[in-house]
Amino acid sequence: MRKKERQRLIKQLLTSNNIQRQEDFVSLLEDQGIKVTQATVSRDIKDMQLVKVPSVTGGYRYSLPTQKNIDTEKKLVQTVRDSFVSVDSQDKFVYMKLLPGSGPVISSLLYQMNYSGIFGTLGDDNTVLIICKTDADAITIRDQINNMLGTNS
Repeated sequence: MRKKERQRLIKQLLTSNNIQRQEDFVSLLEDQGIKVTQATVSRDIKDMQLVKVPSVTGGYRYSLPTQKNIDTEKKLVQTVRDSFVSVDSQDKFVYMKLLPGSGPVISSLLYQMNYSGIFGTLGDDNTVLIICKTDADAITIRDQINNMLGTNS
């Protein structure tokens, strides 16, 4: 497996796992059928500039650099403001209508933000469907989107 592909997978693993040690990366990658050494993972961690942050379960876990999350949030807020048409929620779903061409970008940015209440996102040309883990999460995400616009609904 190529370095870029492996690092993309490492990012995905970070979003869905509480990874505390380099050995955890090795095990999770092996579960995906990818053989790596701890030394390779160590180089990837350095190259990706991963940091250790406090874990909700105690101890520390690996995370993407904080600055990246700040930049991603700024980009998300600006893109939502620039392309927003409407937002509504029903059950575990939040549906955003946007100007043409904005759906894939906002879907990707929402995914990168790693919001705990979001199960997944689907973005096409001018819409984003946000699938939340609970009905309450859908309301929270809808309200966060409205807050990005400076409105409440």
